[in-house]
Amino acid sequence: MAIGIDVPTPPEPDNPEDYDYEKCPFYGQLSVRGQTREGTVVSTDMAKTVIVEREYDVFVPKYDRYMKRRSRIPAHVPGVLDSLEVGDEVTIAETRPLSKTKSHVVVENLSGDQ
Repeated sequence: MAIGIDVPTPPEPDNPEDYDYEKCPFYGQLSVRGQTREGTVVSTDMAKTVIVEREYDVFVPKYDRYMKRRSRIPAHVPGVLDSLEVGDEVTIAETRPLSKTKSHVVVENLSGDQ
């Protein structure tokens, strides 16, 4: 609860001298605000970034049915949550813009192995 949302705090970084405290919501100055979302990690190809995909339903009044949509959100991975893999369920939180495309940060790994 240290960052304002109900997620467990991960253990402190192993190497404090080399740790990027500027972009860490747990041990640094990065504040989280706005929405939190859950999704699945679909790509870990970039350094310190994952692509989180979430699927949701949209009602189409013309056909009186729902259709599935999906969105892919780039999210920053703090150093204390570095062990993410494709297929992991994660919680991401909105934050200030961290780069041209990143405005979210991973705050919790919901998969069993952490």
